Amino acid sequence: MTKLNYSIKGFDFCEFYVGNAKQTAYFYQNAMGFKLIAYKGLETGSREKVSYVLNQNKIYFIISSPLKKNTDIGEHINLHGDGIKDVAFTVTDAKVAWEESISHGAKSELKPKTISDSNGTVVISSIKTFGDTIHTFVERKDYNGAFLPGFKTIEEKSTNKNRLCHIDHIVGNQPDGKMLPTCEFYEKVFNWKRFWSVDDKDINTEYSSLRSIVMTNDNKIIKMPINEPAEGKKKSQIQEFIDYYETSGIQHLALSTKNIIKTVRHMKSKGVEFLNTPKSYYENLISRVGKIEEDIKILKELGILVDSDENGYLLQIFTKPLQDRPTLFFEIIQRKGSNSFGKGNFKALFESIENEQLKRGNL
Repeated sequence: MTKLNYSIKGFDFCEFYVGNAKQTAYFYQNAMGFKLIAYKGLETGSREKVSYVLNQNKIYFIISSPLKKNTDIGEHINLHGDGIKDVAFTVTDAKVAWEESISHGAKSELKPKTISDSNGTVVISSIKTFGDTIHTFVERKDYNGAFLPGFKTIEEKSTNKNRLCHIDHIVGNQPDGKMLPTCEFYEKVFNWKRFWSVDDKDINTEYSSLRSIVMTNDNKIIKMPINEPAEGKKKSQIQEFIDYYETSGIQHLALSTKNIIKTVRHMKSKGVEFLNTPKSYYENLISRVGKIEEDIKILKELGILVDSDENGYLLQIFTKPLQDRPTLFFEIIQRKGSNSFGKGNFKALFESIENEQLKRGNL
């Protein structure tokens, strides 16, 4: 593989296209603990698009809505519903990242562009990836503002506890047969490697199954599992996503926390709904995963899952979809040594999701 002349440092931001950005931002602030740090809209001279920038430690979300009809954002929402348009990366050189990505076969979304304000200069560029999702390259080494030029800084007082730390991984769902070509895209364009994988023999229930390959960059900070449905008796959660999103797209974001019990309790108290875990899951838990520090009674009460590997264990839980279409949801994860993705929990997770699909008439 050709050596890249730039490096991808990590996730920069995720931009959500939604029908009502003000109300969506309010939910993420109040239910998930984010702080509003920047804004762009009519008051800042943006006539077609409004955006709220939310932050929590190293996590940055842009929540955007159209201000006019017949816009690209409006068409995106009409087709897909609320969802993630842009998974952005912090890079050392946005111009070179774009040039080399195009030379390796990617298609352009935005040519390299320099944007500036009194806080400095940022270079951005974008390429297309699976479905209607894009990757923006952000070179911000000469910028010291709150977010990006063009946004008004919001000095908001917040009592939120900042329980979420960083993006652990971002999952992309593909139609059947598209997982390998998508992984090959990341190998060819970014020189990414395959970090971890499972097939339909590993992840299945009586009714459905999936295949997954986790792609990672050279510093292993970015991890993107790429999923596809596998044949089963009934419709898998991956196929349900494809049916309602109308194409491949971002299925969920895994957000890291240092105390999953406090984080989940707080989010539940604010109205966030999580998938139910069968009480039988906790029978013989220690014999399956080994010794853990947490009280199993509390994990059972909250529905938190546990899995382990040779390096340690992890705790994880999944929200229900956070919009009306059964598409985007979140994972809350706390790692205690484990570098895997909860393979031992997939059966319990799938059965819980299938129960929700049955309620929706989509199993």
